[in-house]
Amino acid sequence: MLGTAAGLAREGMRPFVYSFIPFVIFRALEQIRIDICYHDLPVTIVGLGAGYSYGDMGATHHAIEDIAVSRSLPGMCVICPGDPWEVRRAVSALSAHNGPAYMRLAKRGEPVVHGPETRDDFQIGRAIVLQGGGEIALVATSNMLSTAVDAARILESAHGIRPTVVSMHTVKPLDELCIKRLSETCRAIFTIEEHSVLGGLGGAVSEVVASIPTRCAVHRIGVPDRFAHVSGSQAFYREQCGLTPDSVVRRVLESKVDE
Repeated sequence: MLGTAAGLAREGMRPFVYSFIPFVIFRALEQIRIDICYHDLPVTIVGLGAGYSYGDMGATHHAIEDIAVSRSLPGMCVICPGDPWEVRRAVSALSAHNGPAYMRLAKRGEPVVHGPETRDDFQIGRAIVLQGGGEIALVATSNMLSTAVDAARILESAHGIRPTVVSMHTVKPLDELCIKRLSETCRAIFTIEEHSVLGGLGGAVSEVVASIPTRCAVHRIGVPDRFAHVSGSQAFYREQCGLTPDSVVRRVLESKVDE
């Protein structure tokens, strides 16, 4: 399928290729790397089942390394929409994108996060600030955007902390200017992703912060570096990995205690 898409792209078309993430990314990585990325072809790979979306099907269907793998490929654009509005805008943007791209989708039923007041112009490589705040920033991607928004509401209503909330829908190219601005104004940035803490959004943000003089700390909230050997629902895994709004709130409060 990916080899055929590469051929179609060579003939001037802009194919979109769709399947479950473990199959379209991991099993076909060689074809993505050589057939598509090496030739810098405008093929968009659409992967379904971000993180633990298919949790009860076991580790074969978990997608917790895909951002790390795809963003390491030269020339690959990595888009991880956070809600249905971002999905629609991402498809439109990618239809005109001149190069390889990976779009990471969850499963179904994800809530709409963006209201009319936050529906900024969607641009590849430019983050969307949903809420301005103080010295704490919650930077989320993919299906963790609604979790970040819920955590921000709890922090403000129950603890008097109003964090900045950012939708980092593009992990590559990352909005480095946004991260640098946050590092200048915030004491801590919390990255939130249903993905391994290694190589995903947290890794990308850490790389930027490490390259500039700042005292801003980066706290990566994601999946620990291990496989899941117990079958369970997506909600079960999120609870285990600290990917619930209450867990995010606890991480933020603990960071203030340790200050």
